[in-house]
Amino acid sequence: MLSKSDPMAVVYAKRRDGALEEIGRTEVILNSLDPVWISKIELTYHFEVLQPLVFRLYDVDTQFHNVPEKTLKLDEQQFLGEASCFLSEVVTKTNRSVSLKLDHGDHGKSLQKLGELIVRAEECFSSKMMTEIIFHCADLDNKEFFSKSDPFLVIFRTTETGPPTPIYKTEFIKNDLNPTWKPVIINLQQVGSKDTPLIIECYNFNSNGKHDLIGKIVKSLADLEKLHQLQQVEHLFLPGNTAQQHSNKLLKGQLFVQKFSEKKRETFLDYIAAGCEMNFMVAVDFTASNGNPRLSDSLHYIDPSGRPNAYQRAILDIAEILQFYDTDKHFPSWGFGARPIDGPVSHCFNLNGSTHHPEVEGIQGIMTAYASALHNVSLAGPTLFGPVINTASVLASQSLISSRQKYFILLIITDGVITDLQETIDALVKASDLPLSILIVGVGGADFKEMEILDADKGDRLVSTTGQVATRDIVQFIPMRNFQGGDLSVVHALLAELPGQFMSFMHSRDIKPFS
Repeated sequence: MLSKSDPMAVVYAKRRDGALEEIGRTEVILNSLDPVWISKIELTYHFEVLQPLVFRLYDVDTQFHNVPEKTLKLDEQQFLGEASCFLSEVVTKTNRSVSLKLDHGDHGKSLQKLGELIVRAEECFSSKMMTEIIFHCADLDNKEFFSKSDPFLVIFRTTETGPPTPIYKTEFIKNDLNPTWKPVIINLQQVGSKDTPLIIECYNFNSNGKHDLIGKIVKSLADLEKLHQLQQVEHLFLPGNTAQQHSNKLLKGQLFVQKFSEKKRETFLDYIAAGCEMNFMVAVDFTASNGNPRLSDSLHYIDPSGRPNAYQRAILDIAEILQFYDTDKHFPSWGFGARPIDGPVSHCFNLNGSTHHPEVEGIQGIMTAYASALHNVSLAGPTLFGPVINTASVLASQSLISSRQKYFILLIITDGVITDLQETIDALVKASDLPLSILIVGVGGADFKEMEILDADKGDRLVSTTGQVATRDIVQFIPMRNFQGGDLSVVHALLAELPGQFMSFMHSRDIKPFS
């Protein structure tokens, strides 16, 4: 009554179950209704995950002014207001700043004037540090009968709660037990810190996808740097995998670090903050193999209860993350493999029924156009990807010609095996030189082996009928059945590679962020 509030801000991360996890508190600013806090709350940004944040403000009572902020009991302080946003909302702004209106949240009656909270984000220096490592192995165990192993490395980041997360995969080197791979480039942010243990596994490549584990080591970046400095080697091991075999089996194969260097580079967020857009596009499979949409066993059946079908689920799970990186939220949306009313089968038609304009507004616009299309087309076939990929490529190439900093992401959702495999490969090879990535989600129970061919993670890069080799891998594929039951980790793994694909294109063209 006789002075102004003494505010403190508390920051929470909101988990999927709605529970709040406190991640930091500011200092208390005495006698101020316009506080500017100095304390910084540090958290890890993940492109592939929605990261909801909640901010709560409290007036700290005078009797607690000498108590450390961390030990203050919040229920003993006066609540001043609450605001929330997603971390991606902040980092995608050109000034990395958002203004949030404070409300009373779930703290009872509304206050007359709650004010606003300005949240600013800045990227930590460590996230701009890139580590370049050249690995060499010697005397690897041979896993082949008539030739030598074709080894490649996979690097995993360890986590406290979940399984290890893959962060890098090298190329495989044919017929070589003493391989040296191309430089591995890792962002320190991908790892967490230089002391975070990394699992480095060496495999023998098999074209069927069932790769043989040759051996592994567990080392942090700091350990790898030391191996390079001291010119030491590390023996690979195989973990014990039976009840009687508890200890690791040490192998004769050795791993060397031929090069270890660190330097500052532009990051994905540097481009986003400079105004570069990621434009989201979607293409939906309307072939007859999906089943009659009016029947409940159809993949296109729309449940009156509101439960989304497989196509709707894929759109929602992926678009809700990517929408923040598309400024105008106008999403080109197409269908393929259907016969519009009074017309021939089309392998790329505008989902909204428009003749000239494929864009719809927001995620709800995609959902509405999809539901409307089910009433206005007849499911047909065959399943062709080429026309949709070529249409998306035209948009990406137009952006490139006009020198605008844009990157395009095409989501293709399909239920079956494509019938224009080589034409699709030709389209992908051509598109690999454009600012474009393609996500393919397979719904239903079909055999999706051909989709894995398109995802060049599994082996050599794609080659067109004219012998042209894809300049980079732009396709990621996942079967929908892998994330049934609400498990979004597969979706997150799918999206996690997008910043890397984005950066590989920018570096290949030597495109710098706009100043």
